[in-house]
Amino acid sequence: MNSIAYRTADVAGHKIFYREAGSPASPTLLLLHGFPTSSHMFRNLITALADTYHLIAPDLPGFGFSEAPEDGEFDHTFETLTDIIDDFTQVIGLSRFAIFVFDYGAPVGFRIAVRHPEKVTAIISQNGNAYEEGLSEGWAPIRNYWQQPTSHNRAALRDLITPQTTRWQYTHGVPDTSLVAPEGYTLDSALLARPGNDEIQLDLFLDYASNVVLYPTFQKYFRDHCPPLLAVWGKNDPFFLPPGAEAFKRDIPEAEISFFDTGHFALETHHTEIAAVMVDFLTRKLS
Repeated sequence: MNSIAYRTADVAGHKIFYREAGSPASPTLLLLHGFPTSSHMFRNLITALADTYHLIAPDLPGFGFSEAPEDGEFDHTFETLTDIIDDFTQVIGLSRFAIFVFDYGAPVGFRIAVRHPEKVTAIISQNGNAYEEGLSEGWAPIRNYWQQPTSHNRAALRDLITPQTTRWQYTHGVPDTSLVAPEGYTLDSALLARPGNDEIQLDLFLDYASNVVLYPTFQKYFRDHCPPLLAVWGKNDPFFLPPGAEAFKRDIPEAEISFFDTGHFALETHHTEIAAVMVDFLTRKLS
């Protein structure tokens, strides 16, 4: 059952690409990727877990092989991304599922959990932040754009969507960069270069401020519902710091935290170790 199927679903008129593996009779994991990547980042994790779990990994609108609606045709905000993924789960018939959230996938997944706490059986956060102390100084130029959304500050962020920066995101903090497969950052760069996609990404940089505003809401959800939560964190991440992982225990005292000696894209180098920690956690928490 560890073969990956590549499918599309029509969600509110938008084509959403997704990867699926494992038996639908097994517990479901919804895998939500971040910037600037796609469900491709889960390729190794899916193979490692498909004998035990039912895995669904969609590409967010504007990412991967999902449609990238142009500005004016689609509101490129995290709330809209959440609407689409929320509807996606209903279109493909998911009623209960654990979520694996990474980077941008975290605010989308946490929004879904706030909306539907009865559906989310567990949370695995891989460098998926919900606390101010998790944000590094690397966010400074984006924060400048939040505070002053001028054309100058918008233009200053274009360096964040270049092929050089994408490759750096994959390799920064990785002790042995020979373990980082080049197809990941090469695919991301090619898809970022689609006409108009730069404006989509800049819109989302601006709207990321809405996620920070919601941090107290996410934290209240954690306290009120105490979902089983595992944080698996690349400790050398230049954007989301280890204190962001440790902060989960403030609201969910039984949260489990594992750090790995790698960077932002921890699955590129440590998918085997992360899969093992996940299986141990989910076996105990979902039994």
